Amino acid sequence: MVKISTLVAAMCPLIGTALGYANPGACSGTCVNTHDPSIIRRSDGTYFRFSTGGKIAVHTAPDITGPWTYKGAALPDGSKINLAGNDDLWAPEVVQIGNTYYLYYSVSTFGVQDSAIGVATSTSLDVNTWTDLGSTGVQSSSGKPYNAIDPNIINAGGTYLLTFGSFWKDIYQVAMKSPPTGVASGASSAQIAYDPTTTAEEGAFIFHYGNYYYLFYSKGQCCGYDTSKPAAGAEYKIMVCRSSSATGGFVDASGTSCTNGGGTVVLESHGNVYGPGGQGVYDDPSHGPILYYHYVDTTIGYADGQKQFGWNTIDFSSGWPVV
Repeated sequence: MVKISTLVAAMCPLIGTALGYANPGACSGTCVNTHDPSIIRRSDGTYFRFSTGGKIAVHTAPDITGPWTYKGAALPDGSKINLAGNDDLWAPEVVQIGNTYYLYYSVSTFGVQDSAIGVATSTSLDVNTWTDLGSTGVQSSSGKPYNAIDPNIINAGGTYLLTFGSFWKDIYQVAMKSPPTGVASGASSAQIAYDPTTTAEEGAFIFHYGNYYYLFYSKGQCCGYDTSKPAAGAEYKIMVCRSSSATGGFVDASGTSCTNGGGTVVLESHGNVYGPGGQGVYDDPSHGPILYYHYVDTTIGYADGQKQFGWNTIDFSSGWPVV
């Protein structure tokens, strides 16, 4: 006889909210005002958290749980990219390639396509060590099919791929040089995720685990909940599709293409957690694969400046990420 709990576990990726979700893991120190976090761990064991605002706010901690301490701005002079928003940088992505750290960031203003993705480098991650290199060449303006914000970089078999996009026609990808400071010669952008009904997809993050590349992204309204709360279910949530290739063919758990509205829910509003998104994934040496993100704690407040840092471990044993 098969246990009911076994059947439920097997169905978990498909039924999502029917079982509820684990609450965010412990967080101490500065856990508030953490939009679009990016987590990286230095070889000495220090965790760095980079986030939107404050010219890329930098916090450090001895563990993902904290205590998180503010260290300053990664780019205190803003970006050299000549666009509005170059002193209010968004959605950082930090990776290590060889002995160098690369910080990707967005220059834009809310609701427009006059946007660009920039990059800075450091050999230590510390504040006051970052050199801004300016634009990667990924840029958008009115009339483009995409908005050039929310960068994510992955090395897929020796090819660096930059995945990006927000609304318009959602999420795109382009091949980069090596090292990935600019677009590869002759490379063109390709759409890898799109919901033609809402177009409300952004914040892509590709994570390679086992035999698949998992495309995590945020869907729905991200911000302004204190002044314009969306209809139930239209707030931010974290979705996923997967593919055996980093460049596409992403489908959800039911087999629907991610370029045709497909997407399986990974984490959405539950209990006191509202509007989780702006996520990334990190294979932590102590905790295993973790999903990290920002969210509203409804017992604290809905304002953008009250967004909290959240994280949960991920179980990939079914072939789909379960929080």
